[in-house]
Amino acid sequence: HWIMAWTGLEINTLAILPLISKSHHPRSVEAATKYFLVQAAASTLVLFSSLINAWHTGQWDITQLTHPASSLILTSAIAIKLGLVPFHFWFPEVLQGSPLTTGLLLSTIMKFPPITLLYMTSPSLNPTLLTTMAVLSTALGGWMGLNQTQTRKILAFSSISHLGWMTIILIYNPKLTLMNFYLYSMMTAAVFLTLNSMKVLKLSTLMTTWAKTPSLSAMLLLTLLSLAGLPPLTGFLPKWLIVQELTKQDMAPTATIMALLSLLGLFFYLRLAYCATITLPPHTTNHMKAWRTTKPTNP
Repeated sequence: HWIMAWTGLEINTLAILPLISKSHHPRSVEAATKYFLVQAAASTLVLFSSLINAWHTGQWDITQLTHPASSLILTSAIAIKLGLVPFHFWFPEVLQGSPLTTGLLLSTIMKFPPITLLYMTSPSLNPTLLTTMAVLSTALGGWMGLNQTQTRKILAFSSISHLGWMTIILIYNPKLTLMNFYLYSMMTAAVFLTLNSMKVLKLSTLMTTWAKTPSLSAMLLLTLLSLAGLPPLTGFLPKWLIVQELTKQDMAPTATIMALLSLLGLFFYLRLAYCATITLPPHTTNHMKAWRTTKPTNP
């Protein structure tokens, strides 16, 4: 039922707000406010689209979204909720204002309800709109991530570009979308939790981690390359299957564009990985933390 779906989305939004603003820093309060306004607007649009649909068809069932106007409004509402381009502006800002663990929740669990709604209504959505949004998301997620030095913002843009991959295949093979989402969630969780245990918020801090936790840095390298979608690693599988499915649907040019745009993402993942594992910073780091965080225990 649409009303239940809307209620769930609202409860979801209200539940994460204290987690974003718990540090009481002005930036995190600002992030919580932005998040609330954006999500409230999107939920209203979801309600509006279901009302239009019920008005025209007399159906409150989620799977019976047959009216074209309401399906367009719903797609836009879910795009706002997920942070798909052109509604992506709030996401990096909110992620930058929240702690790493909350950032992890925002980029994985909070994306699950909107993706589920898209999955359930996928037969009646507009292919052109979704494909356009998906290609734009992959492009913008790649391009805007290139210039960042804050790890949370880099992860936000990486999330936007992954959402592009999920959206493009949604109509043709919705199960692939879910698989991509699950794998992405696991890999992002690994990255966020690693960064959280190293207390890394900027690239310059990441440069000293190899001295503290060499093994963790090496694992971070692998996880980042997996997120980028390099062949022997897990992250390559969804991209491969999506490109294969797109070529089956006679969308080879779109698949080529998507594959090329994912190279932009690879570039900034590689930069993160370089900072984490290989390259020593060329200048003395002006970062005042202790090199060894834990005292060695006596044998």
